Amino acid sequence: MKNFVEELKWRGLIHDITPSTEEFLLNNSSSGYIGFDPTADSLHIGNLVQIMTLVHFQKCGHKPIILIGGATGMIGDPSGKSKERKFLDEKTLIDNQNKIRSQFEKFLDFSGNNSASIVNNKTWFENFNLLEFLRNVGKHISVNYMMAKDSVKNRLETGISFTEFSYQLIQGYDFYWLWKNKDVKIQFGGSDQWGNILTGNELIRRLEGGESYALTTPLITKSDGGKFGKTEDGNVWLDENKTSPYKFYQFWINVSDEDAKVFIKIFTQKSNNEIKKLIVNHDKEPHLRIIQNALAEEITEIVHDKEKLNIAKSTSSVLFGKFLKEDFDNLEEKVMESLSTAVPCVIIKRDNLLNDFKTILTESTNFEIFKSKSELVRMIKNNGLSINKNKINNEDYIISDNLKFNKYLLLQKGKKNYTFIIVE
Repeated sequence: MKNFVEELKWRGLIHDITPSTEEFLLNNSSSGYIGFDPTADSLHIGNLVQIMTLVHFQKCGHKPIILIGGATGMIGDPSGKSKERKFLDEKTLIDNQNKIRSQFEKFLDFSGNNSASIVNNKTWFENFNLLEFLRNVGKHISVNYMMAKDSVKNRLETGISFTEFSYQLIQGYDFYWLWKNKDVKIQFGGSDQWGNILTGNELIRRLEGGESYALTTPLITKSDGGKFGKTEDGNVWLDENKTSPYKFYQFWINVSDEDAKVFIKIFTQKSNNEIKKLIVNHDKEPHLRIIQNALAEEITEIVHDKEKLNIAKSTSSVLFGKFLKEDFDNLEEKVMESLSTAVPCVIIKRDNLLNDFKTILTESTNFEIFKSKSELVRMIKNNGLSINKNKINNEDYIISDNLKFNKYLLLQKGKKNYTFIIVE
């Protein structure tokens, strides 16, 4: 069998690991799981670290299991949080579960001998009453043991409710239940989950005298100290309705050289040799951003598909490449639609097209593009205004005659200041 632990090591994906884990996985085809609480209606790129762990686990001949926390999501994990999460109602949790299921299917194979599967811990907690849980589970883990875990210890000063305090017991029972009923021998998670995972190992040992294993991945950080996966707009989501394919693609294109060399090991399935060659070629011509392109293309295609990757690339070329008017005239409507997600967007009512050019770009757009007609005139005189990649050299330009697909305009002030106009 392919050495899963060795695969994660060279990719920089191991933070903590229990003794004998590597030896066990080399000698046994095993099942392993990661839990995801459905606290949002989409996964984000921070979740990709754990998803890629399962991808490599499956490629090494093992069976990946995704636990969706229908039960734990109702409580909230205190790990890495400075205050208690807001509770979500059951309907929202169910809706979130249904939406994120399909996102896993883009990465993992759900057929074959070591097919991936999805379980929901609400299945075994639904009919588990409190007294039964306290008698059968709670008595095996001491309060001292629970308080020593970072997820609890770090919250003692600011306060932690009993609800959140009990989270590690519930996650620990998840591991025990899967060990007993699904032959799951190892749990994965982020480094902040180490204490919760070990509680599961401890329950398995105390309840059944069984062996189990644990492995956590490091917290991904950027070289400049910034938080990975965050932009000015917030999280970078896998759902295109929350983060467009263009913005998703651009996130990876714009990472620094130093970060790209780390991220391509973590977030792609490229081999060690492939990555070494990419780095050599990149260092010869860093201005071509070879690693960033390879990284952005692979991840965007998996998350969104080949067609949306190509649209994102075309959109980027329009905005940042040497794009001529003839090229713009041949753009597909899907690329134009993508542009509306890439730059500030202004809507004009079709009736306003009866106004003159200067009025349309000032009063009719609530002065969002130009603050005054004199500003617009100066821009034209300085040769700084383009519409649909066509330089505007007079004040008599007729917008209605130049709409792309009878409703779109791409206005450009100077080199990089774009506004997308939609006529309704």
